[in-house]
Amino acid sequence: MMGPAHSLSGAAAWLGVGAAAAAAGHTMPWPVLVAGALICAGAALAPDLDHKAATISRAFGPVSRGLCEIVDKLSYAVYKATKKPGDPSRSGGHRTLTHTWLWAVLIGAGASVLAITGGRWAVLALLAVHMVLAIEGLLWRATRGSSSDVLVWLLAAASAWIIAGVLDKPGNGADWLFTEPGQEYLWLGLPIVLGALVHDIGDALTVSGCPILWPIPIGRKRWYPIGPPKVLRFRAGSWVELKVLMPAFMLLGGVGGAAALNFI
Repeated sequence: MMGPAHSLSGAAAWLGVGAAAAAAGHTMPWPVLVAGALICAGAALAPDLDHKAATISRAFGPVSRGLCEIVDKLSYAVYKATKKPGDPSRSGGHRTLTHTWLWAVLIGAGASVLAITGGRWAVLALLAVHMVLAIEGLLWRATRGSSSDVLVWLLAAASAWIIAGVLDKPGNGADWLFTEPGQEYLWLGLPIVLGALVHDIGDALTVSGCPILWPIPIGRKRWYPIGPPKVLRFRAGSWVELKVLMPAFMLLGGVGGAAALNFI
């Protein structure tokens, strides 16, 4: 799928988690719901850091472009080192390592560790990075062109500062889910894991499928492209994505948010 659909699906997924939490009697504080939805929307773009044309690879200028080259080479090296006889030859690392459940868990766990060991500045950095991606994904029409980059970065930095300030207030969710002293913001890794997994599931619906289960082997392949029957798949950017899935994500997100806040 393309960036906007990925971001919408990430936001909708976290709002759905909020609805499930409310139904179970553990309603999320509204700042956690909002922050988590934005983080998840941003994280849902992150697996495409292995593709130079992806939104995330362009979002931070030379820094993200350089990181993209490193991730692509790393992914390709891991693919070559671990592929089985049934896996096809490749010339790059797109839709390999960063599109697996293991990568999602490692990235989320790393973010949680950074949040609880790095202090306020680490939390602000995590929020700011994902705010940039959320803005790029959700407001993609307004952020086209290099002239808007600085404005997006400033908006993301301001948003991160405000959101962290709200979350820090007692009862607003800095210690949501993990309440022991020193565990504030440990939950930040959860929307990051969810966003990456939702991205992978979205890509699995497309023609190429997605090797989500790596490194678990399936038959003669270790990089088996998981997906529905081919007749149900679609091409990225096709009318199915733009006219069916994106409106569905918006509708589901709205319903999930209303349920999470106990409005319905």
